[in-house]
Amino acid sequence: QVQLVESGGGLVQAGGSLRLSCATSGGTFSRYARGWFRQAPGKEREFVASISKSGGSTTYADSVKGRFTISRDNPKNTVYLQMNSLKPEDTAVYYCAAGTSWDTMSSAYDYWGQGTQVTVSS
Repeated sequence: QVQLVESGGGLVQAGGSLRLSCATSGGTFSRYARGWFRQAPGKEREFVASISKSGGSTTYADSVKGRFTISRDNPKNTVYLQMNSLKPEDTAVYYCAAGTSWDTMSSAYDYWGQGTQVTVSS
């Protein structure tokens, strides 16, 4: 059973940075594409970024392109989301996910973490 645990969330001022981590246990880490999604209060969960199994390909939501960077360290079984130039509208619970397909749709991912809160103050 694959288990995902996010960390690194917190409160930051607009313009600041945070790095989220997602530690993975169980399964074979390199078999899974990875994604980050977020959900703000009263809104649906939305795609943020994804990375292929090898790490050679990435894709981003338009709203975060140029500010966020997804990466993975396969030997450490960890995925990261570096978030720079944060804006109040980035405030949400951020979830990492793992799936066999590299995709922007949440339905493509089989395993999910519990989420970590990111709050950006203006």
